[in-house]
Amino acid sequence: MIPYKLTLKNFLSYREASLDFSGLHTACICGPNGAGKSSLLEAIAWAIWGSSRAATEDDIIHLGETEAQVDFAFIGEGNLYRVIRNRRRGQSGTLDFQVATQAYNEIQNGAKIEFRAIGERGMRATQQKILDQIKLDYDTFINSAYLRQGRADEFMLKRPNERKEILASLLKLNEYDKLADRAKDLSREYKGKIELLQQTIDSIKQQLQQQNEMTQNIANLETSLNQLNSQQNTEREQLQQLQASQHHRQTWEKLRQGEQQQYQTLSQDYQRLQQDFSTTQQQQQEVEAVLKQASEIQAGYARFQTLQATEEGFSARFKSYQEAQQNRQELLEQQRQILQKIQQKILNITVQLEGLSQQESEQLEVLNQRSEVEAALIELQTARNHLNQLDELQVKVTPLLQQRQQLQTQLDRASASCSARLEELLKSIRQLQQNLQTHPELQRTLQQINAQIQELEKKQVYQQRVKEKGLERHNFMERLCARQRDYEAKLAELDQKISLLGMPSNGDQEANSVQPLCPLCDRPLDEHHWGLVVGKHRTQQQEIRDQMWVVNEQLAVAEREIKGFREEYRQLDQELSQYEEYREQRGQIQAKLEGIEESQLRFQQLKLEAREIERSLQTGEFAAELYREQQHLEQQLQQLNYNEQSHVLARNEEKRWRWAEIKQSQLQSAESKLAKIQAQKPELEAKKAAFEEKFTQQQTHSELQQQIVTLDRSIAEIGYNLEEHNQVRSQLRQAQQWLTRVEKLNSAQKQYPQVQQRLEQLQQLKASKAQDIKTVEAQIYLLEQKLKETPDLSEQIQQLERQIQQRRQQMDQTLGQLGSLKQQQAYLESLNTQHREQKQQLETARRQYRVYSELAQAFGKNGIQALMIENVLPQLEAETNQILSRLSANQLHIQFITQRAGRSSKSSKKTAKLIDTLDILIADARGTRPYETYSGGEAFRINFAIRLALAKLLAQRAGTALQMLIIDEGFGTQDAEGCNRLIAAINAISSDFACILTVTHMPHLKEAFQARIEVEKSPTGSQLRLLM
Repeated sequence: MIPYKLTLKNFLSYREASLDFSGLHTACICGPNGAGKSSLLEAIAWAIWGSSRAATEDDIIHLGETEAQVDFAFIGEGNLYRVIRNRRRGQSGTLDFQVATQAYNEIQNGAKIEFRAIGERGMRATQQKILDQIKLDYDTFINSAYLRQGRADEFMLKRPNERKEILASLLKLNEYDKLADRAKDLSREYKGKIELLQQTIDSIKQQLQQQNEMTQNIANLETSLNQLNSQQNTEREQLQQLQASQHHRQTWEKLRQGEQQQYQTLSQDYQRLQQDFSTTQQQQQEVEAVLKQASEIQAGYARFQTLQATEEGFSARFKSYQEAQQNRQELLEQQRQILQKIQQKILNITVQLEGLSQQESEQLEVLNQRSEVEAALIELQTARNHLNQLDELQVKVTPLLQQRQQLQTQLDRASASCSARLEELLKSIRQLQQNLQTHPELQRTLQQINAQIQELEKKQVYQQRVKEKGLERHNFMERLCARQRDYEAKLAELDQKISLLGMPSNGDQEANSVQPLCPLCDRPLDEHHWGLVVGKHRTQQQEIRDQMWVVNEQLAVAEREIKGFREEYRQLDQELSQYEEYREQRGQIQAKLEGIEESQLRFQQLKLEAREIERSLQTGEFAAELYREQQHLEQQLQQLNYNEQSHVLARNEEKRWRWAEIKQSQLQSAESKLAKIQAQKPELEAKKAAFEEKFTQQQTHSELQQQIVTLDRSIAEIGYNLEEHNQVRSQLRQAQQWLTRVEKLNSAQKQYPQVQQRLEQLQQLKASKAQDIKTVEAQIYLLEQKLKETPDLSEQIQQLERQIQQRRQQMDQTLGQLGSLKQQQAYLESLNTQHREQKQQLETARRQYRVYSELAQAFGKNGIQALMIENVLPQLEAETNQILSRLSANQLHIQFITQRAGRSSKSSKKTAKLIDTLDILIADARGTRPYETYSGGEAFRINFAIRLALAKLLAQRAGTALQMLIIDEGFGTQDAEGCNRLIAAINAISSDFACILTVTHMPHLKEAFQARIEVEKSPTGSQLRLLM
C-alpha cells in the first residue's frame, strides 16, 4: 500500500485539506505540537480501517461541524485505489471503495483518472473487500508500518511474560487459544458423554438380568392358553349341534310366516276382484243409459250439419268480397302515385319560375350601377399614370438601395460576430455561474445520496435477517418433511400388517381351518381377537393420520411464510438495486465539487473579455469604414427624393380603383343573362298549365277511375252481410255439443259387448281365488302342528354362548399377558443390541476424549504457540541487530532469551526447573546491562530497531510487502549525533520502502529532508503545505 493522495474535510483539527503524495519518497511532516501532524496519519488509518485514537466515532468530526469525510487514494499491485469514508454526527457512516479504470503506469503517462465502484453492499462487506485487497488489518498496521506517538518503548517496558503475550498477540497466536478452548470444550463434552454412556450400559445390564425369568413365564402362559383353547373347541361343537336343531325349527317358522303372508295376499286379491266386478256392473248401466238416448242425439246431430253447410256458404262469399276490396285498394294506390308524380312536376316548374324572377331582379340591380362604374374607370387611368412615373424613379434608386443593403449586411455581420462572441462569453459566464451556484445544491444532493446509501445499508442488514428467517423456515420444513416421511412409512407398515390379518369369510372358515396369525405371538386369531387387533391397528392409523394432518398444516403455514419472506426479499432486492448507482453518483458529485474550484478563475477572465466587447459594440469601433461609406450613399438617395412609402401609396391607389374594370365586365354579363331569362319564362308557364289540366283529367276520366267504379258495382252484387255471418257462427257453436254426444253414442255401441264379457271373466276369477284360500289355510294348520312337536332351544344356545364368551375373555387376558411378555422379551433383545452399540460408542468417546485432551494441550501456551515464538525470534533478532548496527555504528547488540532457570536454593543445578520467559539482553562496547541504564537516545534506537524488524516480520506473515513506514515523534530523545544517525539509518533503509513519513516538531531537523509537509494551526483549522 503506497499513498497517492489524501483529502480531508472536517476531520479532527482540519476543515479542508488535500495532500498529494505522488513523487514523495522520504518526507518529514513538521510543525509545532498540537498543529495536527498526527491527525494526517490518523486520517489514513480511519479511511482504510475505520479505527482511530478517538474515544467515539463522533469525536473525529471537527468541532462545530456535522459531517467528516476522508478521501484516501493509494497504489497497490499496479492499480490506483480510492477509499472514501464519511461520518455524520449521531448517525452511521458510509464507505466507498473504488479502483481506477486505467492501470497506474497509464496514469503516470498522463491518462485521465476515472474511478469505478468495486465495493459491496454494506459497510461490513466493503471493509472486508478492502482488507482482502491490502492484506493488512489494523492491528498489524499499527504494530508494523505505523510507529505511533508515545508507544515506541511499549514493547521494552513490559515484563518478560507480558512481552511474550504481546508478541503472541502481534503474531495472532490468540487464534490457537480459541482452538485450545474449543478442544477443551469438546474434551469436556466427550467426558460427559463417557459418563452418560457408562450409566446407560450399567442400567442395561440390570434389565438384562430379568431375561431368564421372563422366558419361564412365557412358557407357563402358553400351556394355560392351550388348555383353554381345548375346552373352547368342545363347547363349540355342542353349540353347533344345538344351532342345527334350532335351525330346523326356524325354517318351519319361516315357512309358516310365508304361508300366512300368501293367505293375506290371496284375500287382498279376492277383495280387489270383487271391487272390479262392482265397477264393471256400474259401467254396464251407464252404457245402457246412453243407448236409450240414440234418437234424440241423431236429430241434434242433423241440425248441426245444416248449420255447418250454411256457414260454409257465407265463408265463400266473404272470400270473394275480400278479394274485390283488395283489388280496389291496389287501383286507388296506383291512381295516387300517378297524381303525386304530376303534382311534383308542377311544383318543380313553379320553383324554376320563382328562381328566374329572382335572377331577373338581381341583373336589373347590376345594370342600375352603370354611371358609377364609368366614373371609376376615369380615376383608375389617372392612378396608373402616376404609378408609372414612380416606377421609373425606382429603377434609378434600386442599385443605390442594394448597395446600402450590402453595407448594412456587412455591418450586421460584424455586429453579429461580436454579439455572438459576447453571447458565447455570456453563456459561458452563466454556465460557470450556474456551476458555481450548484455548489450548495451539490452539497445537499451529496448529503441526500449519503442518506439514501445509509438507508439502503440498513435495508441490506434487514434483507440478511429476512434471508436468515427464510432459511430457518426452510430447515423447519425439511424437518417436517422428514417427519411426514416417517409417518408415511409407519402407515405403510400398518397397512401391510392389516393386509396380513385379512379375515376369511364364514364359508371359507368352514372349508379351510387356516386363520390369520397374531403379529405378537404368531398364534391363530379367531374372529373376535382378529377384530381387536385390526381395531388397534386402525386406531394407530387414525392417530398417525391426525399427526400427518398437523404436519401438513404446519407445512402449509411454513410455505406461506417462506413465500412472504421471498416476496419481501425480492422487494428489498429491487430497492437495493440502486445502491451501486447511488455510490457512483456520489463519486461523480465529489468529482464535480473538485472541478468547481477550477472554474472560478475562468469566470473572471471571461467577464473581462465580455466587458471589452460590449464597449466596442456601443461605440461602433468594430466597423468605422463601413459606417462612412453608408453615410455617402444616404446623401445620394436624398438628392433623388425617392420615397418608398409614396410609391406604396400610389400602388395602393391604383389597386383601389381596379374594381371598376371588374364591374364593367359584370354589366356586360348582366345584359346577356337578362335576355336569356326573359326568353325562358313563357315556355315554363305553358308547361305548368298543361300539367294542371292533366291532373284534373286523371281524377275524373282516366282508365283507373273506370276500373274502380266497376269494382264498386261487383262488391254490391256479392251481397255479403257480416252480421248474418256472425249469427250463423254463434248457432253453430251452440250445436257443437251434439257432435260430442254422437261420439259417446258410437263408443257405447262398441263397448256394450265388451262389458258383458268382462263381467263373466271376473265371476270365474273370484271362484278360483276362493279355492286357493282354502288350500293355504290347510297348509298353515299342518306347519303349526310341526312347531308344537319341536321344542325351542334358544335359551340353551344363549347360555352356552355366554360360557364361550367368558372363556374367550379369559383367553384374551392370557394372550394380552403373553403378548406383553413377548414385547418385553423383544425389548430385552433390542437392549442387548443396544448394549453392544453403547460399548462401541463408549470406546469411540474415550478415544475422542484422549484426542481432544492432547489437542487442548498442543494448542495451549506451552504447545504450538511456544514453538512458533521459538521459530520467529531468531529471524526477529537477526533483523533487529541488522537495523541496530546501522543506527549505532555497530555499537549495540541485542539477544532474545526464551527460557531461564528457576530460583531454588535447595535443588541442584541438574534438577533446576526451566521457566518460559522473553528476556531481552542488550550489549554495547562495555558489556551487557539492563535496558533502563541506557540513555533516551540509545533506548529509542533500540526500540526503533525492534519495532522496524517486527514491522517487516508482521508484514511478511500477513502475506504483503511493507511498502510504507510512518515514524511519529522519534527524534525528541536524540542528541545531534543520534538524530544524524537516525536520519542516516532512515536514508539507509529507504530503498526497502516506497514511502517513509517522519513526524517531528523539531525545526532544526527540517533541512535534513528534501521533502517537507509543514502543518500550521489557524483559527479556521489546521493548514498544510508541501515543500519539495
